[in-house]
Amino acid sequence: MESFQPTNNILDSNSGDQRKATKTALTFIFLTILVDVIGIGIIIPVMPTLITKLTGGTLADAAVYGGLLMISFSVMQFLFAPIVGELSDRFGRRPVLLLSLFVLGIDYIFHAFAPTITFLFFGRILAGMAGASFSVAGAYIADVSSKENKAKNFGLIGAAFGLGFILGPAIGGYFAKWGPELPFMIAAGLTLLNFLFGFIFVPESLPVEKRRPIKYSNLIPGVSLFHLGRFKSVLGLILAFGSVQLAVQVIPSTWTFFTMEMYQWDESQVGISLTVVGVLVAIVQAVLIGKFVKKFGSKKVILMGFIFWTVGMISFCFASNPVILYIALIPYVLGGIAGPSVQGIVSNSVSEKEQGNLQGALAQVMSLTAIIGPLLYTALFARFSGVEASYYFPGAPYMAAAIIILVASVIAFFSLRNYKDPVSEKQTLAETVNVKEVY
Repeated sequence: MESFQPTNNILDSNSGDQRKATKTALTFIFLTILVDVIGIGIIIPVMPTLITKLTGGTLADAAVYGGLLMISFSVMQFLFAPIVGELSDRFGRRPVLLLSLFVLGIDYIFHAFAPTITFLFFGRILAGMAGASFSVAGAYIADVSSKENKAKNFGLIGAAFGLGFILGPAIGGYFAKWGPELPFMIAAGLTLLNFLFGFIFVPESLPVEKRRPIKYSNLIPGVSLFHLGRFKSVLGLILAFGSVQLAVQVIPSTWTFFTMEMYQWDESQVGISLTVVGVLVAIVQAVLIGKFVKKFGSKKVILMGFIFWTVGMISFCFASNPVILYIALIPYVLGGIAGPSVQGIVSNSVSEKEQGNLQGALAQVMSLTAIIGPLLYTALFARFSGVEASYYFPGAPYMAAAIIILVASVIAFFSLRNYKDPVSEKQTLAETVNVKEVY
């Protein structure tokens, strides 16, 4: 399989074949991320049933196992993300992506037929290792994109995530009625079909002359976190960002267990609710964020978002019926206006030369929250919903998340005191000019 020519030659070429190859490659990357995310979404509604089937325990016991399974997945992603990145720089993107897809497809089959909970843990470990390839997919897009098209092409990643989290839970919830194994088989089929598509049609994006030897210091997990000390001007905002990321881990960690415990939902009802969440999040991300920032400025949008998130989390705690739960989704998803605004301010406060280190550090922060969050929230759910609970309160994880966001709000408020919003500056531009003319 031939590799792409250097990026500029691809994009400057009038060759129809080359343009077709680039389009095919971008389609493959979109499908790779989409299938990965659908695979994650498919298994969320069925995990409690599968765990209780393998362990014979209660739903509270299953929540503890579920948290540990999520942690095993996240730890492997944290450990292997720098490894697969280095391997892709040394040997090319294509072999790393194809190997990850193949392993993930086989792993889903392994999940479907796991005879014991130990085998299920082994499967999640393999899935975490294979799922560490998201950064390689981003590198592939960078290889085949011009500067003009890069932002648009990177938008494929966000689109794939959004669509995947809409389709995944819906598919998993629907097909689980024929057994918890079937959704895993569907995820395996989709993944292996994409592997075949990439193997047959998709070329390498990184030419041999642009590859480099492995830097072994880059293989150390968490090394990017040491770069945080360089960004003292926005360290408070980064801390607030990390706190919020920790708080929102409560949804993937406990939503299925919480709704099954509170409303006796089955997998189908859980899948529908998560699909609704995905649709609402997509609307907020695609439509509302830009309008909110344009009208109010990033500073106000961040604080508004934190308030929305807190209201949503507290509402989840005391949602006595599904109608209240669905209503509570509105302030929760509106909280999503804050995240991109925080990242935008942080990114704009750092020089272009430091962007790589900054984004790497933020990615590592998010990875750590995906390890800590499931452990914290599933333990709280088990503690306050099990048969031995001294006080029955299944919403305890959401109350903890609300408290974390409140702390993050205080940190963000003090961190933003001296920040000047471009929106505010435009509003006072005429007055500023007049003052300058006087002096």
